[in-house]
Amino acid sequence: MGSTDNLERAFASTAKVLANVSASQFDDPTPCASWDVRALVNHIVGSTTFFAVAAETGVAPTESAPDATGGDVVGTFEAGAARAVRAFGAEGAMEKVMRLPFGELPGAVFVNIAATDAFTHGWDLARATGQSTDLDPELAEQFLAGAKIAIPESFRGPDGQAPFGPVVEAPDSAPAADRLAAFLGRSL
Repeated sequence: MGSTDNLERAFASTAKVLANVSASQFDDPTPCASWDVRALVNHIVGSTTFFAVAAETGVAPTESAPDATGGDVVGTFEAGAARAVRAFGAEGAMEKVMRLPFGELPGAVFVNIAATDAFTHGWDLARATGQSTDLDPELAEQFLAGAKIAIPESFRGPDGQAPFGPVVEAPDSAPAADRLAAFLGRSL
């Protein structure tokens, strides 16, 4: 059964990275070839509301998130993260079936996808902005173990065409977050 513990930890990890991003980096490239830092920051911030709405209503929102890069990025992220944690922590949320763009899943499954997504995009942002990618090793190991079970080869393909790229080889000595990113198709 899912819980909000890993979601909170993933958001906390990403918040630390987000706090060290400057507006002068918004046009820089990221490990996601189709996104620059601005697009990645907007995805990270907007995802908190996406996760919250899906958990609150059982239906993923269809409208696009507004550009968060012109305001208090960290404050907006933290407010959305808190809302998402509350929504997943509400009575019945883990059992609720949520209609998402990629299928219908119980909250207990979707909360783990949300946590992995938030954490991994924090890694993308750290990598893009020259920060340490050695993020919460214990949490990264948990997400890597889960991803190895949950992600079939059919979910892999070119950037923008599939949820994940081909597995990239990472040395066993690499930090756990780097090995997770490599498994999810990011170049190290």
